[in-house]
Amino acid sequence: MDIQTITSDYMSRLVRAIMCSMKSIALSLALLSAVSLGAAAESVSGTVVDVMCRAKDLAGHTRQCAVTCAKGGFGVVTADGKFLKFDEAGNAKTLAALKGLSKEKDLKARVTGTLDGDLIKVDAIDFQP
Repeated sequence: MDIQTITSDYMSRLVRAIMCSMKSIALSLALLSAVSLGAAAESVSGTVVDVMCRAKDLAGHTRQCAVTCAKGGFGVVTADGKFLKFDEAGNAKTLAALKGLSKEKDLKARVTGTLDGDLIKVDAIDFQP
């Protein structure tokens, strides 16, 4: 074997290895972007209410009632009347926020999280003054 044959064989293997690596990187990036698109956070605004009182008068619903009925969990009623239930972490965040809230009624908030049907996995909750 001469040096030219060895070099040609080596280059051929190197090119195949690089191409294989590039395909793996491209596939990884495609999967990562698909996962990112599927789990994008959204913001919804509405009235925060405990699950047990979601069908009652929302404007008159009190902070004290929501704190008292916290065991059933919380959710937000959007402007179009849709009720989105919070996940467990969202329930804990909401309860903590309600306990520190000075407002007694009309508990409007902006909720940021990931929607999964009628459930929202809450990242943040921001009560409006």
